[in-house]
Order: sequence, then structure tokens, then C-alpha cells
Amino acid sequence: MVVAGIDIGSTTGKAVIMIDDKIILGKIIMASIKPAQTARLAIEAALENAGLTAQDELQYIVSTGYGRLKVDFGNENISEISCHAKGAFHTDPEVRTIIDIGGQDCKAISLSAKGVVLGFEMNERCAAGTGRFFQVMAKVLACGLEGIGSPSNISPTAATISNQCSVFAESEIISLVNNDVPLPDIITGINRAVASRVSGLVRRAGLADKVVITGGCYGNEGLVNALEQALGLKVNRLPVNPQFMGALGAAVFAMEKFRAKTTETQINMEGAK
Repeated sequence: MVVAGIDIGSTTGKAVIMIDDKIILGKIIMASIKPAQTARLAIEAALENAGLTAQDELQYIVSTGYGRLKVDFGNENISEISCHAKGAFHTDPEVRTIIDIGGQDCKAISLSAKGVVLGFEMNERCAAGTGRFFQVMAKVLACGLEGIGSPSNISPTAATISNQCSVFAESEIISLVNNDVPLPDIITGINRAVASRVSGLVRRAGLADKVVITGGCYGNEGLVNALEQALGLKVNRLPVNPQFMGALGAAVFAMEKFRAKTTETQINMEGAK
């Protein structure tokens, strides 16, 4: 069986192909203004990595994410909540809490021992606590996203960042810089402020160990450190690139859907004999 999952987010597009149980990741594609175009570029990259030559070789395609409804060549679309849960649980069945920080929203998802979504919370009306927030802060500090996430910028004396709004936080950080507050203190303050906001979502969704992080901010060591302090639990690493977790979950759904469809067809054929 050869299936695919496509995750069209607000800032990037990702696709995963599964050949039987083998997982093949595509590439991270920067999102265009047209989700359908992003989806095609993402699936083309995944096909290339899988050694496939045509989209026709895919037997089932599930789309997810911000632009999932615009993927006109897919068989079905499923919410990103369900797909991130499916992907994370597929890679690690011990996962019970998922923190997904995307470009323009963040989510907290709690799972049962069988991988069923028990609850979730989303922050989707404000850039605070999202990848976009970190981009703005990195630009103000002229340190790049790698500086925001670097372990070398984790400080025991974090600056206080009282504003979560990107606009007001930007002004606050400029004031801290002008007052000669050390860069690691400011960056740690930023990560702790985001962690405080995200931890509130997590607790409302239902916090339980084992905790993992997905989405583009998974590589931010400063944020992970701040989340562990805020939650009082270790934030674990997944064995598959966490930025592809939504696409992987969509691919797992595609595999399940195609198997069910094939089984139903066989039953109907046997019943017709």
C-alpha cells in the first residue's frame, strides 16, 4: 500500500508518504498564498524522496492543517488535532500530552492510553505563544530564531516580559535592550512568558505524562526548558521529526482508510458470489 498525508499550515507545507509501514518524509515547503499550490509542491517533494514518479501511484491521500480544504486532489481531509494526535501516538504509544506550536496557533492535546483524544485547547486568535511571536522577537533582538532557541542563551536570571501581545512585547523588549539587560536574560524571559501561556492551555486540555512537543518550535531548547519548569514534567523528543507530525498522522489515517476500504470491497465481492 502506498498512501500520503499532507499538512498545509499557515507558514509551511509538509507531506509524508507511507509505503506499507515505512515512513518517508518529504521536505518543508514555505507556504504560498495559495494552499493548493503549497500542497502540490509538498507532495512532489515527498514523491521524489520516496522514489516515486507520479501522484497516481498514491492509493489514498488525506490532508490536514490550515489549508486542508483547498487540497483538491486528496481523498479526504481531517482536522490537525486528530492528525497530530494520530502521528505522535503512532511514533510513541506512551504519549499522553501533545504540545503543538505552529506558525500562527498553538494547541494542547491530551490522549488516552489507546491514543483517543480526550481533550484539547487552542490559541488561535493571537500570535502570542506561536512561531510568529518568536519570529518578531528574533527580529527585534537581531539574533535569529537560532539565538532564541540556543541553550547558550538560557539564563537563571530571566527578564520579566509582562506583555503577550507581539506589538506591546516588542516595545517592552526594546526598552530592556536600551536598559542594557543581557541578551540571555531577555531571551529566557521570552521563552518563559510563552511557556507560561502554553502551560495554561496544557492544563486546561488535561496534563499527563508523557509530554511531547510538535510543530516548528520543537528545536527551541530555551522554550523546552521553560516548558519543563512550568509543567513540572520532562518534555520528550519524538523519534520522527516533530514538524512532520500532522502530515504523518494524516498518512496513518490514509493507510487505515485504504485498508478499511479494501476490506469492505473484499467482503462485498465474497458476498456477491
